[in-house]
Amino acid sequence: MTMATTRPEGVQAIEREMARQHADALVSFRANGEMAAKAAASLKRTGKLLLLGMGGSHAVGRAVEPLYRLIGIDAIALPLSEQLGAPLALDGRTVFITSQSGESAEVLRWYDETGGHAETFGFALENASFLARTAPCLVGHGGTEQAFAATRSLTVSFALHLAILAALGEDASAAVDALENPQEPAIGEALSALSGVRSVVTSGRRLQGLAEAIALGFTELSRVPCFSLEGGQLRHGPMEMLSPEVGVVLFRSDDATADLVTAMAISVVEAGARLVIFDASGHPPVPGAATIVFPPLTGLAAVLAMLPTAQRLMIAFSEARVADAGTPLRSSKITRSE
Repeated sequence: MTMATTRPEGVQAIEREMARQHADALVSFRANGEMAAKAAASLKRTGKLLLLGMGGSHAVGRAVEPLYRLIGIDAIALPLSEQLGAPLALDGRTVFITSQSGESAEVLRWYDETGGHAETFGFALENASFLARTAPCLVGHGGTEQAFAATRSLTVSFALHLAILAALGEDASAAVDALENPQEPAIGEALSALSGVRSVVTSGRRLQGLAEAIALGFTELSRVPCFSLEGGQLRHGPMEMLSPEVGVVLFRSDDATADLVTAMAISVVEAGARLVIFDASGHPPVPGAATIVFPPLTGLAAVLAMLPTAQRLMIAFSEARVADAGTPLRSSKITRSE
């Protein structure tokens, strides 16, 4: 007799968010044109951008930071906590503050201590939140994310940045296509490659922000130490940690950094670590790696194509490790203390 198993409620909640993320992201992209145009006009005035956020919101900033730089915006992404402790000057900068809840402790303190800033724009999921009430705000469709780990909130936040990049003249068609026609490649080989590892490191070059977002999700859900290092940083010393007990997840897209990711992949295989590659580069696969293949893409199109599959992998990895995946033990969805 086979006993039916019930999947953890936390995982079911995450998957409910994921099921609507593409539709919500498309609405968010199309409904925020007016505010996106205002944010774009600010960037044209200042030419400088400071992206602030915490957790997954900071990972969003890290992912779009190079995209703004590519079009001539002097962009830097910092944790909001770091800006509070050792602030960059705000004069002459546009500031984007991302907080999915719009209520995190650091957001409240930033406004309490600075009194705001004329060229600040918020990114949130809740129109009634403190951030949306306080700053000109791009608001994602669908309301507050209920599940613990960020999934829908990431996709929707990327769509809000896509609206700004489109207002700056960038071609959004490939990224919109990634939302309208999501890819669902198999993850079985990748999941098998990571079985038994004691820790995971994610890494990329142009896609480092995506790598950081996924490392956070792996850690939150599996409670296994998972962290992220930009490809160059991984090369400079931390390669010493590699062994068959370490999993490495690399992100490779169709851009000028693809060969550097390939070189790292070869080194990881030579070190005996377990390697997974999310690959939208169009380059040949690396022998010894479990490769999840996407069409050749770059920028937000690559991010939006890979993200849902990376989410599926982090959930499957976590369900194999803990019985109550998706239920936080020491954290909360909205972090209200520092």
